[in-house]
Amino acid sequence: TTALGALLRCFPCERLCGGCAVPPVPPRPPGALPPAAPPPRRRLPPRTFRSYLPRCHRTYSCVHCRAHLARHDELISKSFQGSHGRAYLFNSVVNVGCGPAEQRLLLTGLHSVADIFCQSCKTTLGWKYEQAFESSQKYKEGKFIIEMSHMVKENGWD
Repeated sequence: TTALGALLRCFPCERLCGGCAVPPVPPRPPGALPPAAPPPRRRLPPRTFRSYLPRCHRTYSCVHCRAHLARHDELISKSFQGSHGRAYLFNSVVNVGCGPAEQRLLLTGLHSVADIFCQSCKTTLGWKYEQAFESSQKYKEGKFIIEMSHMVKENGWD
């Protein structure tokens, strides 16, 4: 039973086992403070966003966190209306997540749309047109609306 007791007492390494690889902990005098914890490990800051657009292109970025959203070359139209004001229609965007599709009655008719949000700061930016039910609106399918209040122009705008 003494060998079993020695093995059991070794769990926090109290010197009784005699064969432990963990260095023994010296006894603390009564009333002494416990040793200071080691300094926390420095972590690198998280990457702001997943995709970076080339600096040589005029771009649109999230006004809240500056994550790149779209190149000016992907802009289709500036004459759209979002939920909270003017919006732009883009052919493709980056650094956005997509919510579930739902049917909405918009100014131009019934559409199936999915809200899009910035993957960096999670702000809702606009929506993606999944399906248009009127033939005159089919050109919007697969395109993205971003409200102007959620984006800022960067790189080479005069």
